[in-house]
Amino acid sequence: MGRSLLMIPGPIEFEPDVLLAMARKTDSHVAPDFIDCFGRVLRNLREIFRAPNGQPFVVAGSGTLAMEMAAANLIEAGDRVLLLNTGYFGDRYATMLDRYGAEVTQLRAAVGSAPSLDEVEAALDAGAYKAMVVTHVDTSTGVRTDAEALARLARERGILTIFDGVCATAGERFEQAAWGADIYLTASQKAIGVPPGLALLVASERALDAWRRRREPPRSLYLDWAEWLPVMEAYEAGRPSYFGTPPVNLIYALDVSLRHLLDEGMEAVWARHRRLAEAARAAWAALGLRSVAEPGHEANTLSALYYPDGVDSTMLKAVAEAGVILAGGLHPDIKTRYFRVGHMGALRANDVLATIGAVEQGLIAAGAAISAGDGLAAAQRQLATSKR
Repeated sequence: MGRSLLMIPGPIEFEPDVLLAMARKTDSHVAPDFIDCFGRVLRNLREIFRAPNGQPFVVAGSGTLAMEMAAANLIEAGDRVLLLNTGYFGDRYATMLDRYGAEVTQLRAAVGSAPSLDEVEAALDAGAYKAMVVTHVDTSTGVRTDAEALARLARERGILTIFDGVCATAGERFEQAAWGADIYLTASQKAIGVPPGLALLVASERALDAWRRRREPPRSLYLDWAEWLPVMEAYEAGRPSYFGTPPVNLIYALDVSLRHLLDEGMEAVWARHRRLAEAARAAWAALGLRSVAEPGHEANTLSALYYPDGVDSTMLKAVAEAGVILAGGLHPDIKTRYFRVGHMGALRANDVLATIGAVEQGLIAAGAAISAGDGLAAAQRQLATSKR
């Protein structure tokens, strides 16, 4: 049986030594080696998130748990929240905030777009909001928001910011401290480069101060920072602590992956994602594939692409037969009309070129009027001219 290349927006392809860390004998969560590892992971997350004074949280769970941890600790009943909705996960956050009793105002963009900065500024000025919630890159649409400008607008008005970076962290530039963002959160299985199972979040000092001023504790014991903060502080100080048993092997794997990112350097990591995304976009344009995300909003971590006329999701089977696994649509308004290609994490140009070649084969098998090699040639030209 041949090996397939997994090019969906998570889980992604993982480095062999990351997977090897998953296979090691499981240590006690109070073993000296694990204590050292966990402390190093917390320190390295600050570097990845560019948050030297931030407080990292590493908890067993999915990206949705990281989203809910931010909501549970910062939002109380009656709090007003401005939510910028750019897709499926904006909808999810709105539902979540509603469960916590927030009064949510949504700025909902058309599919493929994002609210303009003028719209956001007007909304912020019109309402007394406690927090603004933004999806940095929505996995359903491939739409990237201008996180830096949005963080600045909210910070100028004293409003907390929660950025869902699940499909962005370690693939898109994010400077948490410099931009004044209060929460940046993600999951392990995307550009961070670790199998699913870890919810990752870094909170600013201002976010922690807001949490300490809560009127009552969060209703969820598992999500409460009061339970997890002493654990994070202890491990970073070289001491064991306990609230819930940490996923030992996943944290060993995270240690390996974070070291890869830091050895490459975050500037280089972000540049690599941008270069590969530009090559992919050149290929899609050459093949006549239209992006769901409008120009200027395309993410560097994935492409969401409409099927050509006369082509449907059966194309994905042909792409899989060519050795590459892609994802179908997720956004309910256009679910059957598009597909998604992940290009994040430990990828190199040959992975993207192999994916483009498989997409060409899938399109031809589905009867699309394309010429084999056009996408590959466009990508190669882009790679040859882009800065390494």
